[in-house]
Amino acid sequence: MAYDVIVIGSGPGGYVAAIRASQLGFKTAIIERENLGGICLNWGCIPTKALLKSAQVMEYIGHSKDYGVEVGDYKADFNSMVKRSRGVADKMSKGIQFLMRKNKIDVITGFGKLNAKKEVEVTGSDGKTTAYSARHVIIATGGRARQLPNLPIDGKKIIGYREAMNLPQQPKSMIVVGSGAIGVEFAYFYHSIGTKVTIVEFMPRIVPVEDEDISKELEKIYKKKGIEIMTNASVEKVEGTANGIKATVKTQTGDLTLEADVVLSAVGVVANIENIGLEALSIKTEKGKILTNDFYQTNVAGIYAIGDVTPGQALAHVASKEAIICVEALAKAEGKYNHTPEPLDYGNVPGCTYCTPEIASVGMTEKQAKEAGYELKVGKFPFSASGKASAAGATDGFVKVIFDAKYGEWLGTHMIGANVTEMIAQTVTARKLETTWQEVLDSIHPHPTMSESVKDAIEVALGEAIHL
Repeated sequence: MAYDVIVIGSGPGGYVAAIRASQLGFKTAIIERENLGGICLNWGCIPTKALLKSAQVMEYIGHSKDYGVEVGDYKADFNSMVKRSRGVADKMSKGIQFLMRKNKIDVITGFGKLNAKKEVEVTGSDGKTTAYSARHVIIATGGRARQLPNLPIDGKKIIGYREAMNLPQQPKSMIVVGSGAIGVEFAYFYHSIGTKVTIVEFMPRIVPVEDEDISKELEKIYKKKGIEIMTNASVEKVEGTANGIKATVKTQTGDLTLEADVVLSAVGVVANIENIGLEALSIKTEKGKILTNDFYQTNVAGIYAIGDVTPGQALAHVASKEAIICVEALAKAEGKYNHTPEPLDYGNVPGCTYCTPEIASVGMTEKQAKEAGYELKVGKFPFSASGKASAAGATDGFVKVIFDAKYGEWLGTHMIGANVTEMIAQTVTARKLETTWQEVLDSIHPHPTMSESVKDAIEVALGEAIHL
């Protein structure tokens, strides 16, 4: 069969690309080997948030007396938490199925691979292969858990994020290797329901891509909760025991041994670019990623790549935006769309981590801004001084803003606290509009809200603090 557009992969990049292509008048098909929605909807963003909500409810109940509510005996039902998480994921995947039908997109089940004719060969579960042609092929095959040579994931004693959300029973103890978003989110979840958790991080601080003040605050809060944290450390070897595993951890002061039921390897993701036919068409790659131009065209005409297989941030919202830009650009070239989309500014992409407290950030860290040569105005406002946060019993954390002192340019915002992932879009939009601190201060922020802490932080930066 012949199509205008074929999308390989149905994650938040792939399904968005397919929908936008269909909206713009392209005959479209999408190829998926497993479940519509990809890793994000089925084994990543969505089901992990369901698990984290269960953990948060446990914490609410544990502190119910602080709110004047008496609660009797309670305990975590791990299997029910997992079942709820899977139910949420299944519902979302079915929602994508509905969107495919609504937008008249053909769904082809199987493993998609390019061939030398620029066709897409799809191998079904029965082993049979069918070739499909298209004028435009968008590669959106996503990523998978990265494996360290000394930590091969076996799905039982050494697990990845996928196994971590679907274990048959709750482990009594867990070693989490890596403290990026995946690591600290699962560390919070399992600790909150009673698992003894130890985080082992190779870098000098946890959540190492965040501003240093954020790292320090999260480490302080996690240690207060009872999560053990080891930085400047690495798991060198893991051996199975009768009851679990024994891990040899290298630290700056020497090796030590940790025992646990299971090890979670959370050391990032790698792109799924193997065996999809890149070599047949000599599609250029570098460092495990497919190279494209600003509109996601590869070096081969008619072949595009978006999402985790490209060099940008491996985030769902990045993949979705890349999908829109890619499809609108090719539609403009064919006269199906009336303007050329603007290339994505990767310096203004928000990052969110959904542990408790949440982390949200966009733009430069204070260190990056200093290294770039800016003279800075930096303000930090603690949620302990926020009326809404105090009323909610959520006073951990702060908002930190970074401005260029000369022109007032908003260089970055870094937040840690309750629901801050819902607040970061203000900075993203303001930076896009090249807003200065004065324009933010001239805009009324509703009271009482936690979002007004952004205004308060700016006032701190200017030496004009009202509430601190």
